[in-house]
Amino acid sequence: MHPHSDAQNPPPGCPAHDGGGDGGRIPLHGPEFAADPQAFYEHLRKYGPAADVELAPGVDAVLVTEYAAALKVLQNTDLFARDSRRWRALNDGEVPTDSPVLPMLAYRPNCLFSDGAEHMRLRQAVTDSLARVDTHRLSRHVEHVSAYLVNQFCERGTADLLAEYAKLVSLLVFNELFGCPADIGDRLVSAMSDMFDGVNAEEANAELTQSLLSLVTLKRRQPDEDVTSWLMRHHAGLSDEEMVHQLVTLLGGGTAPTQNLIVNAMRLLLADERYSGGHHGAGLLVEDAINEVLWNSPPLANYAAHYPTRDVDLGGVPLQAGDLVMVSFAAANTDPALSASRYTFSKRAHLAWGAGPHACPAKDPAQLIAVTAIEKLLNRLPDVELAVPADLLVWRQGAFHRALHSLPARFAPSRPEGSPANSVWRDGVRVAPTAASAPAAPPEKPAKSSWWSTFLSWRRQ
Repeated sequence: MHPHSDAQNPPPGCPAHDGGGDGGRIPLHGPEFAADPQAFYEHLRKYGPAADVELAPGVDAVLVTEYAAALKVLQNTDLFARDSRRWRALNDGEVPTDSPVLPMLAYRPNCLFSDGAEHMRLRQAVTDSLARVDTHRLSRHVEHVSAYLVNQFCERGTADLLAEYAKLVSLLVFNELFGCPADIGDRLVSAMSDMFDGVNAEEANAELTQSLLSLVTLKRRQPDEDVTSWLMRHHAGLSDEEMVHQLVTLLGGGTAPTQNLIVNAMRLLLADERYSGGHHGAGLLVEDAINEVLWNSPPLANYAAHYPTRDVDLGGVPLQAGDLVMVSFAAANTDPALSASRYTFSKRAHLAWGAGPHACPAKDPAQLIAVTAIEKLLNRLPDVELAVPADLLVWRQGAFHRALHSLPARFAPSRPEGSPANSVWRDGVRVAPTAASAPAAPPEKPAKSSWWSTFLSWRRQ
């Protein structure tokens, strides 16, 4: 335990009032942290630029909360490595093997968990492949996906904008980017959805791995113009195992944070009078709302696991070689040492996408997806509003993310886009009208196992 673990005056509701987590560490799990993480960060700052925390029962870490210290950790690759095989507590058998946070921290042969020349090889394959994404094509695809999803609930007048929109926008768009055919895409959507929801996570992880291996096998035989094929053809020469683990990281790191970026920005747009003003229209500044979220409520709040390569002093906080050192993007971005006008004048200075050689390589596509998806929704449903008071929205528990359980909304019911009066809907897809067609019926929500194939059928109409 580090010397800063015995601080006084924990935040209201914090279990540290009763002695904190194991060994006096402040727990970043449970409803108290989810309800008010900034109170925890303010309390942790009393110990210096970093403090001892508990990510989950039995999993301890040092959390960096100061902006300058966070940059030092993120940018100093000689002193702070990313390869989790250096994690001393895990190697010593002190971390529960069934811990829910272990899949986010355990080593994988990809660019996120590698260092030096190996990191450069894997990272270059990723950045070169993502650089080939046509932003105009991506924007059009987001518009198509958004139109399809809004059609599923627009006649109802109510929707959960997280489960029925934001989550599926990110999943369906990334399926397109990675060139998934209908059958593999359905498996990926279902597996990723179960992993996000914590439903049969072990089985979902196995299904995700198998479906990605099927995708890699298919692209070896039939390469196309998509990120998977570009990765495969890259001169880095990725093996099938490396391909699967790159795709796991890109899909997991791309879909969940993008989903939460959309939802957190929508919450701000619908609840904050600076943006809504009681109505939605030309004055709506979606990009400003997204930027504010990235500064003050980043979707990936605490992550970027590092391991000191030797004993080191971080601004007065002693760290030992092999300690798990996490960066709090949320705390660093709201460091009181920064100017209060920081996100107005410096849109790129926040750490929501990380910094240094491991900064998120997909930040530009992710931000484009979020902006386009929000604008499309607000254009289709201009009177959309929260269905519950903003202070009654519930945040999901967990140390890594800043994510809502749901975002219930209401709006005036409207006819699905492109739907004539005598349209007929079957399984969520509009079919050609006949002379005996009945009046338009609302589209039925597809089963989770067929979202991708149903969307592909709709797009062909």
